[in-house]
Amino acid sequence: MRNKQTQMPAAAKGSTTLISAGTTVSGDITFSGNLDIEGRVIGSISAEPGASALLRVVAGGSVEGEIRVPSTSISGSVKGNIYSSENLELTKGAMVAGDVYYNLIEMSMGSKIDGNLKHSTASAKVESITAVTASSVADKV
Repeated sequence: MRNKQTQMPAAAKGSTTLISAGTTVSGDITFSGNLDIEGRVIGSISAEPGASALLRVVAGGSVEGEIRVPSTSISGSVKGNIYSSENLELTKGAMVAGDVYYNLIEMSMGSKIDGNLKHSTASAKVESITAVTASSVADKV
């Protein structure tokens, strides 16, 4: 791609977790560092608050659940909403069935989205989450 200003980070700081091909994980995952999915995840995936995190769903990998990670690269399939506060890359062959909330996005020819694309900034998400958390706490008191 010509004049490319930003690039998906090759890796986030921290260790790498691999869910290999042929493996199915059922349940929610919270992580920091790098998470590479070659197999199947049934459940939501989120980064630890404030952590540097990169999620890669490689070709043949799949996620059935919501994704909330700062940097995400999808080459496989996702059934669920994606919230990416920094970078989102959809490569050729990526298939997303759900709404996509992004700050920066790169889509290759051949990627597919069955849902809405909604631009949002990282600061807007923090404010909305803080407002929801504050009102939830007030309701419980």
